[in-house]
Amino acid sequence: MSDLAAASPPRTPPLAAFVVPAAALATLLPWVSSGAALIAGIAIALTLGNPWPAKTRALAHRTLVWSVVGLGAGMNLAVVARVGVHGIAYTAIGITVALALGTFLGRRLRVAGDTSLLVTVGTAICGGSAIAAVAPTIGAKEHDVSMALVTVFLLNAIALFLFPAIGHRLHLGQEAFGLWSALAIHDTSSVVGAASQYGSRALEVATAAKLARALWIVPLVFVIARRRRQRDAEGAGAAKAKKPWFILGFLAAAALVTFVPALSGAGHLVAALAQRLLAMTLFLIGLGLSRAALRKLGVRPLLQGIGLWLVLGSGTLGAILLHWIS
Repeated sequence: MSDLAAASPPRTPPLAAFVVPAAALATLLPWVSSGAALIAGIAIALTLGNPWPAKTRALAHRTLVWSVVGLGAGMNLAVVARVGVHGIAYTAIGITVALALGTFLGRRLRVAGDTSLLVTVGTAICGGSAIAAVAPTIGAKEHDVSMALVTVFLLNAIALFLFPAIGHRLHLGQEAFGLWSALAIHDTSSVVGAASQYGSRALEVATAAKLARALWIVPLVFVIARRRRQRDAEGAGAAKAKKPWFILGFLAAAALVTFVPALSGAGHLVAALAQRLLAMTLFLIGLGLSRAALRKLGVRPLLQGIGLWLVLGSGTLGAILLHWIS
């Protein structure tokens, strides 16, 4: 009898078995933010536990890929191209500086390689979307993704209140504030939130500039995938990198709604649904963060993100005030 009991699989905690699917469905509601979904997943994982870690991990991988593809349907490549060509120089310089500085800070703080990379790309381009695009490409573990997302969403929440206050204090014009928000705040949703508090022109400039910046995800993912495959070929990679075919889907969706204007309305609907799917995905990713992983990672990823954000935020603000970028 004791041998049979020992061989039996552990029972699923009844409360967790109810809360996890209920909370997952709740994240699909339009008023649940991506950050709240992630925090909910982490909170459940650290208190009640995740009764189906393998299943939620597999599901998160699938929904992550499809949500990134769906987000492409919300992009108009013509608008993005016009804004992107205007600011291509400082955008390229800013992303390059962010990647170099993030790598340096990650090494100095001894942040785990994949976590450091995800924090860096999330800060350099567009927060959670960039992390979501890069994570499956490098085969990142759930706790690496969770910590990077927590760092980005925390700084987004701070920026939502801090940036408008700084802008008014320095008497920034609406165009200058919109550009600063697009360059220094991670997620598009937080950029829109901060800029909308400042004025309609700030919102217009910030949204266009952020969408143009977000498109840099495409070449970045391919570069990271290529470098990771080279590393794997040399026998140094712990997880085999995957070819980012889903990024082609992202581009195809964006091209379809751009060159077939009649599909614009449907494209915005698909993008909105993809945002909800991404929120549920972040909830599933949060479920993968265990207490042991949290103790191992510590506060170093957060310190890396804060340091990188402060340097980039103050640097871009200074460049705008000096009229180096406009």
